[in-house]
Amino acid sequence: MDILAILAGLGTGFVLGLLGSGGSIIALPALLYLLHVAPKSAIAMSLGVVAITATLAAVNHARRGNVDLRVAPVFASFGMLGTFTGTRLGVAIPAVVQLSFFALVMYAAAWRMQRKPAALASLAVGPVPSADATLTLHGCRDYFSPCMAGIALAGVSVGLLTGVVGVGGGFLIVPALVLLSGIPMKQAVATSLAIVAVNSSVGFAGYLGSVPISWNIMAGFTAVTVLGSVAGARFSSRLTQEALKRGFAWFLVVVATYILFKNVTGG
Repeated sequence: MDILAILAGLGTGFVLGLLGSGGSIIALPALLYLLHVAPKSAIAMSLGVVAITATLAAVNHARRGNVDLRVAPVFASFGMLGTFTGTRLGVAIPAVVQLSFFALVMYAAAWRMQRKPAALASLAVGPVPSADATLTLHGCRDYFSPCMAGIALAGVSVGLLTGVVGVGGGFLIVPALVLLSGIPMKQAVATSLAIVAVNSSVGFAGYLGSVPISWNIMAGFTAVTVLGSVAGARFSSRLTQEALKRGFAWFLVVVATYILFKNVTGG
C-alpha cells in the first residue's frame, strides 16, 4: 500500500474508535480510488475491514462495561435481517447506483454531524436523567415495550443501508440509541460499535461468493485500521468531539462530491 492508503486506513480506524461511526465512509473511497478496487468488491471489503475493527473495539468497550447488553442484541438481531436483505439487493443493483447512493449517505452523515438536536444534546452529557428519560430507559428493559419496537425498526432500517451501500451506519445508530433508549452518549458509542460489528460481518458474509475479494489488500488495510482504532479509543477522552465532527463533516462533503463527479463523468 502507498502512503495515502496507509493514512486512509489509520483515519478509518481512528474515526471509528473515536466516534463509533464513520469507518466505512473513509474505507470505501480509499479502496476505490487509492487502491483501485472494483466498486462492488470495495463495498464488500470495506464491510470486512470495519467488521474486524469494530469487533475489537467493541470487545474492549464491553470489558469496561460500556456496551448496553440489553439493547444491543435487539438492535443487532433486527439489523442482521436488514443487512442480509440489503446485500441481496446490493449484488443486483448497478455499481453506479450504489456509489451515487453512498455519496448521498455521506451528505446525510455530514448534515447529521453538523446538527445536534436539543434532545440529543441533553442526553449526550450523561448526568442524572430526568423523570421522562428514566422512564424511557427503564421502558427499554422490557423486550415488548414500544421503546424496543422502535429499536427493532431502527435496526432493520440501518441494516438495509449497511447491506446496500456498505456503511456500518454508526452515524445513525448512535443518535437512535440515545433518543430511543435514553442511554448516555459514551455508552451509545460503545454499543454502536458492537452493532456495527455484527451488521458489517453479516454484510461481508452476504457478499462473499458474489463478488471477488482481494484478501491481501483487505488484510493490509485492516491491520492499519486496527492500529488507528486503538489510537482513536485512547484519544476519545482528550479531543473535543464536536470540533472533530464538524471537521469530519466537511471532509465527507468533499469526498461525496468527488464520488458523484466521478460517477457522472464515468471516471
